[in-house]
Amino acid sequence: MYKASADIVMPTSIIGSLPRPGWFTENLGRRAFLEAMVDSRYREQYEDVVSVYLRWQELAGIDICTDGDAHYDEQVGGFSWQSYAPNRMAGFSNHAQISAYRVGAAAYPRGHILHDFLECRILPKIVGAVGPGDLQYKSMWRAAQRLTEKPIKFGTITPELLAASVEDEYYKDPVDRLMALSEALNTELNDLADAGCPVIQMEEPQIHMTPIRGKLFGKLGTEELVDVFNKTVKGLDKKTEIWCHTCWGNPAQQRIFKEVQSYQPTLEALNQVNADVLTFETCSSGTGDLKAIGEIITDKKIAIGVIDHHTLQVERPDEVADLIREALKYIPAERLMITSDCGMGREGMSRRHAQYKLVAMVQGTNMVREELGLPLAKCLAEDQRYSLAAEVG
Repeated sequence: MYKASADIVMPTSIIGSLPRPGWFTENLGRRAFLEAMVDSRYREQYEDVVSVYLRWQELAGIDICTDGDAHYDEQVGGFSWQSYAPNRMAGFSNHAQISAYRVGAAAYPRGHILHDFLECRILPKIVGAVGPGDLQYKSMWRAAQRLTEKPIKFGTITPELLAASVEDEYYKDPVDRLMALSEALNTELNDLADAGCPVIQMEEPQIHMTPIRGKLFGKLGTEELVDVFNKTVKGLDKKTEIWCHTCWGNPAQQRIFKEVQSYQPTLEALNQVNADVLTFETCSSGTGDLKAIGEIITDKKIAIGVIDHHTLQVERPDEVADLIREALKYIPAERLMITSDCGMGREGMSRRHAQYKLVAMVQGTNMVREELGLPLAKCLAEDQRYSLAAEVG
């Protein structure tokens, strides 16, 4: 169901996170969101930072906004993206310990920046039947949506990443653990959709990673992971717009693979997920997959990344426009969406760099919109009348 993007041709958005301001010093810790919002200092800082994130996006002219992932704590490499859910779901222990999950440990020994990320996998373990617990996604969405008239997209980690990250003393089979997490998330996501959230984004299903990493738990290939995705979003398709976000990793703004990877081996599988929108990295990973994406993904909208989250170099609007024009060779404008490759707030980017990347994205999109005779987004950030240098000379 296209709710947020139904009436916009080539809408712009970002994947999710934005850099955390230095003055946002409060953390949720292990508290539930609503519990933290009773704390006057946390509430003030949280509402202020979400307001700042939304204002950035509105000034740039972004069509579909996010809350900047403001509920995630300030953790090494952006690890809160993975630790938020286990610390609040039912069935997990009340204390955390170093997880045995070590995918990539051999590739990232001591001395590599991503080794710090591995050392920071401090998570509770499963000790009972898993349930939604106190995720409170709908409350966080409401806290952002009440601050803007633009649609707010809310994202969540997928169950397979959670299942592969935590110790488990309850389920005998890791597949059982995965399906319990999937069912718990499905309950939470349906509550979120019922509250009115216009876009729900599933972040990093491992379908496209299978050719590189092999079957999950040595058992689940692309077909089985498609089934996991579809069970996790069951019931959402009549309520909200579903995005399936795929990228090649983003801890501490780092690449996790030495070589640029291709989506092509799993495009047929991705075409089977029950999602309205599929996202693809096409800025940092290049445009080599665009033709195949356009040929295989024919019944969903396609969001292409035109902003590289790994680098502080701000893309020029003409570079953004060129990438969009390349995509339009294979994807009709009515099914094309413009976004960042991944989140921009995983520890490595300044606020100012992220702001100007948003502006460049809208400026480049507007260049192509004008060529196609489409309405332009208002980008107040580029209005020369308000330059502080206007008085000079």
